[in-house]
Amino acid sequence: MVAGGMGSRIYPMTASTSKCLLPIYNKPMVYFPFCTLMSAGIREVMIISRPQDRAAYQLLLGDGSRFGMSVCFAEQQDPRGIAEAFLIASDFVGDSRCALALGDNVFLGNELPAIFRKAAISVSGAIVFAIQVADPKRYGIVNFDERGFPSLIEEKPSNPTSNWAVTGLYFYDNSVLEVASCLHPSSRGELEISDVNQAFLKKGKLQVKKLHGDVAWYDAGTPESLFAAASHVRNLQRHQQHPTAVPELIALQNGWINRQQLTQLGQQHNCSEYGRFLETLGLDVHFD
Repeated sequence: MVAGGMGSRIYPMTASTSKCLLPIYNKPMVYFPFCTLMSAGIREVMIISRPQDRAAYQLLLGDGSRFGMSVCFAEQQDPRGIAEAFLIASDFVGDSRCALALGDNVFLGNELPAIFRKAAISVSGAIVFAIQVADPKRYGIVNFDERGFPSLIEEKPSNPTSNWAVTGLYFYDNSVLEVASCLHPSSRGELEISDVNQAFLKKGKLQVKKLHGDVAWYDAGTPESLFAAASHVRNLQRHQQHPTAVPELIALQNGWINRQQLTQLGQQHNCSEYGRFLETLGLDVHFD
């Protein structure tokens, strides 16, 4: 997971902290992509952050054992692009498939865990997800041909010819390490994730899954999108009457921890609503 960058679009909120540690309603932003990876069945995660933020992420997530996971940390010294993550994490990935999640991307939707889990298991080449947006200039955009197949991916085009944005969750087979190692910096001086995806597209090995239905997606990197994501989560939690993006709950559903462990986690923080929810959840589970 990439949780680096300067967060310049939401300064001064990021003057003293990482963007991905800011709250989305009542939880740290990073909980949302972290839970997205967990819901896909991914149990080993590397968090890549700026050097000055690493200790804060370690304090928040620990080594992952309380979630039945393994979490480690690495640093991106300078903002040299999302795709540099593959160079930083090459030893961590080894000869396995991998997923890359952006720390400021929020996915909400009941059907998403099944979709993401299938992608994690079946990826050959690359699988990315696209959703229609009102302001395509902000994103990596994918164009489709008359048959519905992806034909071009562009990073933040000045004159976009599509409104399908590529979201910040990507699944790759192990060849992504070689693809990333051959990249050259863009005009922005960065290794672009869009160039990675375009390389797979040229090889005929890129699948783009369109997200529809009740799916909501936020790139929470502006004040407006940050507020919109928080409002959506608040309303969602009031409607379903239990929190969303709770890693301990997903760990329980995945069979990575048991109810007793969950109760103990809740007891450690039972002065908060979140802790009391975990404590209750450990005693009686009724959530899908």
